[in-house]
Amino acid sequence: MDITDTSGVLDEALERLHVAGPERLGRLTNHAPMVAEALVARGRPDAVHRWLDRYEERLEEFPAAVAPVTDADWTAALGDPRRAADWIAHFGRTLSEHDWRSVLATWWPRLLPGMYGGSTHPVIRVGHAVRALLRGDASEPRLTELAHGLGYWAARHHPLAGIIWFPGAPHAAAGLHAVPPIRDLAGGFPARLARVERLPVWAVDVTEPGTARDRLAELVRAATHRYATHGHGEATMLVHAATAPSAVLRTLPALPRALWAPSLHAAWAASAAVTAMYAPAEAVPYVPAGHVAAGELIERAVAHGDEHVIKFADTALDVAGEAGESGEGSESGEGSEGGEQAYAAVLRAIELGEPLA
Repeated sequence: MDITDTSGVLDEALERLHVAGPERLGRLTNHAPMVAEALVARGRPDAVHRWLDRYEERLEEFPAAVAPVTDADWTAALGDPRRAADWIAHFGRTLSEHDWRSVLATWWPRLLPGMYGGSTHPVIRVGHAVRALLRGDASEPRLTELAHGLGYWAARHHPLAGIIWFPGAPHAAAGLHAVPPIRDLAGGFPARLARVERLPVWAVDVTEPGTARDRLAELVRAATHRYATHGHGEATMLVHAATAPSAVLRTLPALPRALWAPSLHAAWAASAAVTAMYAPAEAVPYVPAGHVAAGELIERAVAHGDEHVIKFADTALDVAGEAGESGEGSESGEGSEGGEQAYAAVLRAIELGEPLA
């Protein structure tokens, strides 16, 4: 359950973080704003600054500007990581002049095809920023965070092209199982993404907004559950098969309903592509989570400290909540098959991931 933040910790953390750039070492994402939002949303504002103190050495200074992005020439700057500061400044100006929902509605369909840039981290950062805005007042730090997320996405915008689509399966879990893995596993995300050639079709016929929302929730649930038996393919990167569509799902309430179905289709393509790039040759046996409460799950993730583990736990708690609302069990995940499987996936991520030093 998302908890309304009355502590002011999130705004404090965002102000602390906005002097840093969206990346470090020219390619690694700054996860700190996303983790801060996730911890506050899960009722752990007390852990935010302590975690930031541990992570702070990974932050780099805000990048230098090149030239202003304008309404007349923005297409030329799209996908140019050197222009990150320019894009963030552009969205900062735009959000100061227009309602944030209208800005999001304008730019979401422009950016959605390029959600692969930055290993899907930009759309995840936007999803956290939007959830914070939906949960509280549109404070200056939260609007600035949305500007940083959208700007990072625009700078790293990278579409997926040349895919051959083949008949898939009726359900998301079976669809992910049908994804053919790439043959050459050398290199990182960009190199592997270029080798994704074939993906199964799933939910392509969905056009009704409510159905799109339900199918997107199904996708997040399936990708989360799958990690419990397939996460060893790549402990960090396979998290994104769930957290990227989760970010899209969290953004839907702030978007016009006409954008919900296109968002579903883009999220499926991204989740399937990540699965193709990092799927292991074989699954491992499923290990049940046992009796684990929601508070204990997030506590274990915080103690582990890895940014992906914390964000994955955040997504898993959403999945458990969906299971409870559908009558599968309680919102905590206890007694819920869907929630228990999501919790098992997080425990697997904690087992596989490297703790934050």
